[in-house]
Amino acid sequence: MDNTVDARGKTCPIPVIMTKKALEQILEGTLNVIVDNEVSKENVVKFAKSSGCDVSVKEEGKEYHINIYKNKQNLQQKKDSYNIAIMSDRFGEGDEKLGKLLMKSFIISLKEQSRLPESIIFVNSGIFLTTCGSEVIDDLKELNHMGVEIISCGTCLDYYGLKEKLEIGSISNMYTIAEKITQIRTIKI
Repeated sequence: MDNTVDARGKTCPIPVIMTKKALEQILEGTLNVIVDNEVSKENVVKFAKSSGCDVSVKEEGKEYHINIYKNKQNLQQKKDSYNIAIMSDRFGEGDEKLGKLLMKSFIISLKEQSRLPESIIFVNSGIFLTTCGSEVIDDLKELNHMGVEIISCGTCLDYYGLKEKLEIGSISNMYTIAEKITQIRTIKI
């Protein structure tokens, strides 16, 4: 079996989908993915890492050769992982001030857990926590420094006009968010 995916000329999410299908066919080993644009490279790398694989990238002219290494040990660690999806800038329903205070306490408490989430995904008004003016930016930066991936929904940032005010993490698309939420255990807040 040829372990190469040629996704040149394809726009996202097609390279990610092609990579996913090819990785499903490999029990263990290396998959080489070739893309010809930065966005596809970033999305394939994020997908591979979120799937528990090791990744290296080599730029050759206007192409990116992404080597994805799939092994059983990394996949077992992946099974023990979890994500958190934060869908609001407050924790729970009821009083707005109390909800924001509880959310701040929750984010601070995450840093003290013995097992950190693999990623925290911010959607809808949750993206207010990753943008300018958020009271938890420093805590999220600390979590990110501890290895937690911080992801904000690009559509949500556009909707609220905050894409340029993102202060922590990366911007992602709904395909990647859906992958993260369905691949491993996800806690929704």
